[in-house]
Amino acid sequence: MLENAFNWLIEQQLLLSILILSLLVLERYSLKWLSANFLYKLWLILPISLLLANLPTHLKPLQSTTISTMLITPNQQLVADVSINWALLYAAVLSVLALIAIVTHQRFIKQLRLTKLSHKQLSTDHPNISLLQSNAVSTPMVVGLLRTQLVLPTGYLQKIDNASLALIIEHEKVHIQRADNLCNAMALVCTLLIWFNPLAWLSYLSFRRLQELSCDEKVLINKTIQQRILYSKALINCAANSCVKLMAYSHYGDKNIMLQRLNQIKQTGNSSVIAKATLVIFATGMLSSFAIAKHPEAIGKVKLVTPTMRIEPVYPIHAAKQGVSGSVVLKYDISPTGETLNVSVVNAEPENVFEKAASKALRQWQYKPSESGFKDILVQLDFEIDEHYKSDHLIEKVTVTSK
Repeated sequence: MLENAFNWLIEQQLLLSILILSLLVLERYSLKWLSANFLYKLWLILPISLLLANLPTHLKPLQSTTISTMLITPNQQLVADVSINWALLYAAVLSVLALIAIVTHQRFIKQLRLTKLSHKQLSTDHPNISLLQSNAVSTPMVVGLLRTQLVLPTGYLQKIDNASLALIIEHEKVHIQRADNLCNAMALVCTLLIWFNPLAWLSYLSFRRLQELSCDEKVLINKTIQQRILYSKALINCAANSCVKLMAYSHYGDKNIMLQRLNQIKQTGNSSVIAKATLVIFATGMLSSFAIAKHPEAIGKVKLVTPTMRIEPVYPIHAAKQGVSGSVVLKYDISPTGETLNVSVVNAEPENVFEKAASKALRQWQYKPSESGFKDILVQLDFEIDEHYKSDHLIEKVTVTSK
């Protein structure tokens, strides 16, 4: 289960890396033509593309369950498998990173000690806003994932004028209305899941930057120059006290991020409709190609495929010593380049004995390159140490003997 999930994640990295690089380039070079809010929404391309690229089996092309019968009779000596289990290493690092994020979050929540601001402290400009205060925050912040609350630093109302406070509260209300904290939590989880890809961390930072920039855009729509100046000053004050942590809660960012936000404020409202329309057409075409590519093609055309390179499985030492025979049924795909992908165990008898050796060998098989590859091929590997052993559910036989 863990190994299959890890292999699936690895297989998605090329697609994810291309999409992430494209979005990072767009943020870097086209922010002045494409609004921050537009680019922020464009990150939805990642989950949509993954969904389309992994459509259910009945929508995938070139289904094939036919393959030639092969016989494997290895003469190699039984040796212990000392290769690194990358799936376990991945899970270990993921667990550590997740623990760091959870501990950081719990410590922050524990330190909050929220108190409610009295009506005397609140401006009459915000009669419907329930504000909380805490000594643990240095800038205004929305806390909570499902049940969000707006928290101000203790004494913040005495340090800021009502006009600036109104703009800052409006900014935080945008976060609440869009459920940005929940989106951040989901983005952080996805980043941790592919922690081994450096682009994942860059994408998370870009996502958070665009989130704040898009909030700024929404707040400053139809605002006067004087209000923009007040808002910029309030942001500078927040950035000076901001502390970025590995949490899902929105933050104002460091000085570099704040400089980008201040520059973007000057350009708010100058986005190009033509540039947006062009990018939408391109993105729509790209996503459509993912969906179309997965529809059945040439139904009924079953091709016979045989491996050009076949790695022989190693008979597990403990099974050989105990005289255990068995079978493993595997399902896998063949890529257009001839590599085996998405190897999974369909059935095994007995369980938890031969699956690892069979899967490891099958992942190294090579086939001739083809135009579209093959999907959902079934193969049965029989591990025979007892000459009287007879396997059941034969789909395709590959006999592995121990000598």
